[in-house]
Amino acid sequence: MPGKPSVLFVCVHNAGRSQMAAAWLTHLAGDRVEVRSAGSDPGDAVNPAAVEAMAEVGIDISAEAPRVLTADAVRASDVCITMGCGDTCPVFPGKRYLDWDLADPAGQGVDAVRPIRDEIRILVEGLIEEIA
Repeated sequence: MPGKPSVLFVCVHNAGRSQMAAAWLTHLAGDRVEVRSAGSDPGDAVNPAAVEAMAEVGIDISAEAPRVLTADAVRASDVCITMGCGDTCPVFPGKRYLDWDLADPAGQGVDAVRPIRDEIRILVEGLIEEIA
């Protein structure tokens, strides 16, 4: 990937997994990677348990808001990582697509979200090694 790679994280509501993944990538890679997140059916707000779990590791996502997935967002990204949204993500030639099989934190308390947060960090660290 010439220049700065761009990553789009997609989950259904853009309220938990994709928000945590985007925050981890921003936190760990800094300005070496352009980061986006979106949802196929965005929620009204970021999951409070995800906000709390990320705050525990010093990352504030409380000001984030779910965004709708657009074809333009996919088109502008080098890597599109889906998390439980099936085939709702548009596919464009020349893009790299990954699907991370992660539990859905929707409706879960912070105790259930912590292991998801930690699994996402491990996946993001591996992604950084590949692209940044």
